[in-house]
Amino acid sequence: MSVCAFCAIVAGDSGAAVVLETDLTIAFLDIRPLFAGHTLLVPRAHVETLPELAPDLIEPLFGDAQRLAEAMESALGAAGSFVAVNNRVSQSVPHLHVHVVPRNRKDGLKGFFWPRTNYDSAEHMEEVAATLRQALSA
Repeated sequence: MSVCAFCAIVAGDSGAAVVLETDLTIAFLDIRPLFAGHTLLVPRAHVETLPELAPDLIEPLFGDAQRLAEAMESALGAAGSFVAVNNRVSQSVPHLHVHVVPRNRKDGLKGFFWPRTNYDSAEHMEEVAATLRQALSA
């Protein structure tokens, strides 16, 4: 059995640009974002899909998703956000994760064809992460 990439981040065995940490969740920037600020929010406990999530973790997970969605607007100047969860199909890592993506009108995202981009540099990625961390700590 291979090691879960997100469990490795949770354990601190793999690096990530973390923007939010709680006792139950951790959020970090996607390494292949749709747009700068594209964040993945995961429960610390390994759960593969939303239907498997314990009822007492629903509010903490989606409460944090709500905070991240607000930070996309207040910190990054996005007009709104896209929040999504894949369950098995299109789920590249089999660990429940909520995508929170900053959106703007005419940003080029159409339907379910989402061209991925890269950060300009590791420094750019950390700058975006720091901006979101600051908004989430306020």
